[in-house]
Amino acid sequence: MTSVQNLPVLRATDFRVSDGVAAGDAVSFADELVLDDIYQLAAEAARVRLGFSVSDVESSFRIDPGSEAGTSGNRLVLDCALTFMAPDSLTFEALVLVEVEDGAVAQVYLLPLVTLLPKTNYRLVGIDRESALARFAEVACVSFTRGTHITLASGAQVPIEQLRIGDKVLTRDDGPQAVRWIGHTTLRAVGDFAPVVIAKGALHNENDLIVSPDHRLFVYQRTDRLGAGRPEVLVKVRHLINGDTVRQQDGGFVEYYQLLFDEHQIIYAEGIAAESLLIDPRTRAALPAEAGAHPGGARRTHAHRQHQEYEVQESLLSTPDAVEKLRRSSTSD
Repeated sequence: MTSVQNLPVLRATDFRVSDGVAAGDAVSFADELVLDDIYQLAAEAARVRLGFSVSDVESSFRIDPGSEAGTSGNRLVLDCALTFMAPDSLTFEALVLVEVEDGAVAQVYLLPLVTLLPKTNYRLVGIDRESALARFAEVACVSFTRGTHITLASGAQVPIEQLRIGDKVLTRDDGPQAVRWIGHTTLRAVGDFAPVVIAKGALHNENDLIVSPDHRLFVYQRTDRLGAGRPEVLVKVRHLINGDTVRQQDGGFVEYYQLLFDEHQIIYAEGIAAESLLIDPRTRAALPAEAGAHPGGARRTHAHRQHQEYEVQESLLSTPDAVEKLRRSSTSD
């Protein structure tokens, strides 16, 4: 099974050492970095969309033909996690991804987990090769926030933090299904990875629904107002942000929960159909051994489900009224 993912990255040349041993050099892979060097973001820097395919057959990442950066087919390697200290003494992390062509480095990209500002000094205080994959996996895991009401098989609405392993949750495709694992993390709610708030009623949700930005929602269109060519659509909440009924909640920290089932499922959160955690090469490193492996010890991956084919491209959601279209399309005329 192969799926395509996208990351908002900086080109390495947009983030250079302004003061230190490697003055003038762009951020690079771990072996070429020097602790305590100070970096600055170029004034004209802009994030680009790095698209890559995730193949569970190869357990590898390769740049997708539709990517804004890189060369299609080249390998993409997660090199390390970096820790920087900002002028206010707060620290944050960034991930270094290396594009490899014919065994050599073709390009280096930086994935900051906060928003970087030009003309600001960022001191490199940590280089970690061991935690990079786990940190990358945390970013990839779709998550609900504390207080989100999940629909049980009984119809009861239960805050996610009260769920327990073995509880039966109502799923769209397979009826009642037992929760196999519950993840719980607290992350900084900043930048492109800050949680997204879907205001009460925006998509017929009973309360505000707050989820991770790459979480996908399932909508059944009674009328295809979106122009997807089919009634069922899977939409990424990041693509629905309009600054009003769907907005990013930037600042502070966010308490995230992940729900894992035997198969990838569509469940109901605040009345909205939303996906559960999908095990694939990106997310597997965030799971403990008992959740990320089969009983025999083999690495586990969720089988492909038909609903995964329903994801729509960002271009169909780029209009200001996309949320309203989805709300109206899911009700009778």
